Amino acid sequence: MQGKRADRIGALIQEEISRLILHSVKDPRVGFVTVTRVKVSDDLRQAKIYISPAQAGAAEGREALMGLKSAAGFLRGELGRRLSLRYAPTLMFLLDDSLEEGLHLAALFRKLETDKTTEQ
Repeated sequence: MQGKRADRIGALIQEEISRLILHSVKDPRVGFVTVTRVKVSDDLRQAKIYISPAQAGAAEGREALMGLKSAAGFLRGELGRRLSLRYAPTLMFLLDDSLEEGLHLAALFRKLETDKTTEQ
């Protein structure tokens, strides 16, 4: 039962954080980022926010991550006000590399297919 509540709160946090990053965060390091998922602990005290920068690159991702970490206090306060939670969760921003892993796997599968057709 607690997992369901944490999932619902995670979805709300994802929506609000996306809005706040788009409209309220003025840090130029952040740029265009997508909030891919949010994992909230069962006690609703911590939220891991996975982001994917629009510009694919390690340097851009680190810059966006540093900008969001510096804005974490502001974002936490805004979340507490907007979601009316008893305790605003501590925000931890992490890079989501699932897209890059998926592209890498797709390239490997394409290579296997081409190798397979050339052998026949």
